[in-house]
Amino acid sequence: DTCGKSTQIHHLQKSFPDALFTKEPGGSSLGTILRPLLLGGTIASKEAELFLFLADRAEHIEEVIKPNYNEKLIISDRSFISGFAYAPFDDISFLLKMNYLAIGKYLPHKVIFLELTENELKHRLSSKNNDSIESRGIDYLVSIQTKMKNFINSLPILSLTLDASLPPLTLHHHIKDFIHD
Repeated sequence: DTCGKSTQIHHLQKSFPDALFTKEPGGSSLGTILRPLLLGGTIASKEAELFLFLADRAEHIEEVIKPNYNEKLIISDRSFISGFAYAPFDDISFLLKMNYLAIGKYLPHKVIFLELTENELKHRLSSKNNDSIESRGIDYLVSIQTKMKNFINSLPILSLTLDASLPPLTLHHHIKDFIHD
């Protein structure tokens, strides 16, 4: 959150005009319906929130990823990795089973993680209107970052971690080079 994903997606769209750009939640027809619910803070049940994210993820795989998997470069703003980190459950085995049910064999080939220090995160959050997830506070967002980084490091996927406070074009060049490798 506030790490510059949208800025990097914008730059990548210019560098990779033939790529398919998508996002979770919201990249599928179901996701466009669920995204406002999930980011609006209206869901009281953590179980319901998880199942809605998983429903979006499964539909996203079926509708967007599968048909393009071997045909195009697919660049997604968020994926099951962020979903895993944001899930409000500590049972890793359960979360893995649920996410693998939703994604099947369709793991990302590469993952880019934009990391912020706690101070930079505070600074960026203080200068914008926050959605329901960002409104959960600094401690929550730092814990999400830690979960995400640990989860990425546990997967057999190529990953790149970058300091998100670097200038946007510097980040873009690192990301572009990583995608090309």
